[in-house]
Amino acid sequence: MTNMSSPLAITMGDASGIGPEIVVKTLAKDSGQTVIFGSALVMSEAILLFDLDLEVRTIASPVEARFEPGCIEVIDATRISELPPVGTVNTISGQASFDAIVAAIAAAKSGQVSGIVTAPINKEAMGSAGIRYPGHTEILADYGGAERVAMMLVNDDICTVLVTIHTSLRKAIEEADYDAQMSAIRLAHEGGRALGIPAPRVAVAGLNPHAGEGGLFGDEEIKIIRPAIEAARASGIDASGPWPGDTVYMQARKGRFDVVVAQYHDQGLIPVKYPGLEKGVNITLGLPFVRTSPDHGTAFDIAGKGIADPASLETALAYARRLVAARIGYNELEGTI
Repeated sequence: MTNMSSPLAITMGDASGIGPEIVVKTLAKDSGQTVIFGSALVMSEAILLFDLDLEVRTIASPVEARFEPGCIEVIDATRISELPPVGTVNTISGQASFDAIVAAIAAAKSGQVSGIVTAPINKEAMGSAGIRYPGHTEILADYGGAERVAMMLVNDDICTVLVTIHTSLRKAIEEADYDAQMSAIRLAHEGGRALGIPAPRVAVAGLNPHAGEGGLFGDEEIKIIRPAIEAARASGIDASGPWPGDTVYMQARKGRFDVVVAQYHDQGLIPVKYPGLEKGVNITLGLPFVRTSPDHGTAFDIAGKGIADPASLETALAYARRLVAARIGYNELEGTI
């Protein structure tokens, strides 16, 4: 249950990457009503390392947060007892990042926080700790109790939703079936509405070059994607396509479409990331709570150097606040998104 009076949770991310740095840099500018799920030790070290005018207050629950100026509230949700090495894959950091996410999800499900903003994690580090999830989205779906979720990536020009997420291209082709198309189209519609668009224009990209060229380059568009679009239109969604993947984003950037449904990971993420990572935000659709994230990774190569740009996390925090406010009103009127 989303509660506007509850704070937002920010997870620390991988302690060996830039997560702690961008979190403290962001909160030094605008802490607002936020609670960090992570390690008080790591966050205190980040404040010292980057010479920020902040102090850490450790709390056991979001209800204990005071939101005092110059103070960040941290829930010790990890097993970290000493500072892990920076700039490298580390088992302790991988386990800690996972533990912080799971704790934040539990708080969101119980209404103690209004949503979650996640700092970057490292899949290899989690794997070294025996945690077999390909990314945030799958953890959120599993522990958040969502039957089906989708990634929505947004920047200043583009909004896109993925049919398939973290899987091989071969498996993505197999998994982009009719049900997956319908789910992504519906979630794209609801995601557009959550961003304040009353009737989002949803463009669905084709899977094959030239959207199959009438079956010449593949028949998935004819047999699977087009029937899903027609069914979505019959249900009242302004969906169109399938459009060629190499031109649909250009059309969206020009204002013809509000949301583009991409068939697989790189088809959707390359257009969003190409202009730069500073303003890109990842939003998870289909969860019973709001979740946003910066659109970049742990950046081990610059971790601990003080040069990480917090802009994408700042934007993710702004989107989370916007989505929480929209969700409250939408829930009261029509149900959940």
